[in-house]
Amino acid sequence: MMKKFIVPAAMIAVCSMVFAAGQKETVSAGANANVSGKVVIYTSMYQDIIDAIDTELETLFPNCDVEFFYGGTGKLQAKIAAEKESGKLGCDILMVAEPAYALELKEAGLLHKYKTPEAANLAFAYDADGSWYPVRICTMVLAYNPEKYTKGKDIPVTFKEFATDPRLSGYISMSNPLTSGTAMASIVGLLGAYGEDYFKALNKQKVAVESGSVALTKLETGECKQIMILEESVLKKREEEGSKIECIYPEDGVLSCPSAIMTVEAKYSANNNIPACEVLTDWFLSKEGQKAIVKGWMHSVRKDVDYTPYDSLPNDKMFAKTIDIDWEKCYKERDTIRTMFEEKITIKK
Repeated sequence: MMKKFIVPAAMIAVCSMVFAAGQKETVSAGANANVSGKVVIYTSMYQDIIDAIDTELETLFPNCDVEFFYGGTGKLQAKIAAEKESGKLGCDILMVAEPAYALELKEAGLLHKYKTPEAANLAFAYDADGSWYPVRICTMVLAYNPEKYTKGKDIPVTFKEFATDPRLSGYISMSNPLTSGTAMASIVGLLGAYGEDYFKALNKQKVAVESGSVALTKLETGECKQIMILEESVLKKREEEGSKIECIYPEDGVLSCPSAIMTVEAKYSANNNIPACEVLTDWFLSKEGQKAIVKGWMHSVRKDVDYTPYDSLPNDKMFAKTIDIDWEKCYKERDTIRTMFEEKITIKK
């Protein structure tokens, strides 16, 4: 179902496409005027990142009306479930937090198959049929405030100790897997690595389940000693606010979540604009598109660039050790795992 390219391929330029005589050819940037119509994209990216990318797309594709709709992965899944009942989705492209949902949509026959020329440059797994590709890498890490605590001495450096170190009891926080795709993927990875007892231990630690913004504020005030959070949330706060909060890249491995980009099959899509969707897919996976992604504090999916998010690590160091996530399990057993989490963790309302 998924394939990873490991053989280097020739560098492929940022692609714009025109269609003639049934063939699609790469053209210069000046021909982007041929990309027209409307495309609606559902995405879980931060709104300010969406705004920056939207501005760039307006310049690159002046005759294409690209409209973004933002929501957490859980919200988008609920929205799409409701739209499926009408036989038509409200979007043309989806960019959700992890690939498990892409597996579900492909199985339901809702995804368009497209072989992008950028595939040869991808460093992460993608669908062999072209139903989805990784477009950004979100990474779950730990974080702490070095102005209040010392890493190693006061603060542990593994996900396992996050749930078991008694010094943290009552002072830890994590995101809600019932609403966040990356949080859901993370608990699947941690469940595979440490079993259900891990979540019993988290509950014994009195873990708070809340938004990343709330957790980061608690780190700054000292209400939390350590939090489990997306790296991008910490990097964003460091760059934009000069925060001293630091990431800890756990010694038992980071949790890596490749966000999927996928095009809705024509008969189910909002605008039936497959040509424009394919061009936009090429752009998001291109060097220029990935540069925009990395500016948003996420990691690139390409193997032929050295882009590194602000204050982060290059990909070879970042992903040298990871905790495996079973994406099939994340999809097939989603409801069971969510129920397990609710039974093991007391979520304060």
